Amino acid sequence: MDAVDHTIYKSLLESTKAIPWKIDWASKQFSYVGPQIEQLLGWPPSSWRTVEDWVNRIHPDDREVVMNFCLEKSMLGEDHEADYRALTAEGGYVWIRDVVHVIRKQDGTPEALVGFMFDINERKLTEERLAEMQKKLEEYSYKDGLTGVANRRMFDAALDQAWINACREQSPLSLIMIDIDYFKEYNDYYGHLQGDEALKHVAQVLNHAGTRSKDFFARFGGEEFALILPEANVFAAKSIAERCRNLIFKAQIAHAKSNISQLLSISVGVGTIIPTTKDDPMQFVDSVDALLYQAKRHGRNRVFCNDACG
Repeated sequence: MDAVDHTIYKSLLESTKAIPWKIDWASKQFSYVGPQIEQLLGWPPSSWRTVEDWVNRIHPDDREVVMNFCLEKSMLGEDHEADYRALTAEGGYVWIRDVVHVIRKQDGTPEALVGFMFDINERKLTEERLAEMQKKLEEYSYKDGLTGVANRRMFDAALDQAWINACREQSPLSLIMIDIDYFKEYNDYYGHLQGDEALKHVAQVLNHAGTRSKDFFARFGGEEFALILPEANVFAAKSIAERCRNLIFKAQIAHAKSNISQLLSISVGVGTIIPTTKDDPMQFVDSVDALLYQAKRHGRNRVFCNDACG
């Protein structure tokens, strides 16, 4: 390449937004870095002397993975790409995509690395925003919009998993179904806005009724809630059910139109099963829901269990 061609080639390289560079493999020194690097990262080309300068300007969380990946691919003589956060002269970070071509000797060993750095910061930030939005959408799809606790969809998923575990380990699985007493009368007297506030309050109180991280609370629908208790026998489940009822009593939510109290109360059904593959989880839910409605028929503001409760 004569001097004129070299000048044209260099001018073309330095007019692109991509940042060209070249490293000699034997010395591990930069033989060229495009001037665009200073506009993007703030570091002048003269500050890029060796591979160590490049390594030290990679975000600590990305450094080891990127360095090992690029070294392995280069040793194999394979062209490659790597995304990472590069340190700016001001102390911030910019997402870079490094596209690397390996120039090899006749024996296949590396002679030099040449490549281009691309600014992908906006793209990465957009991807992160989209990922965050997706995460929130997924959370919303499993969260009850009014009360903020898990919704029926999440309840079904949690019950399925708890059921599978209980079948496999032949361990007890307990379920508590809860319904607010005379809630229609509450809504009619206080209005639906106040009714929504009462649902929120009840959900917040009962969300802490379970004593273990594996206990799962959800809004089942309307004014009905459910609490899944993996590995809890019927006596432990009844104790938690009574705790639910007492917590609501202690919340002292006024209910002037209740036929059994001046305070809002709940009726509770409790069931326990050691499931097998022949059992059906939704039939179990229906059986516990039936116990809940027995509690309502027997006067409300009480816990009603299967016979094993005593």
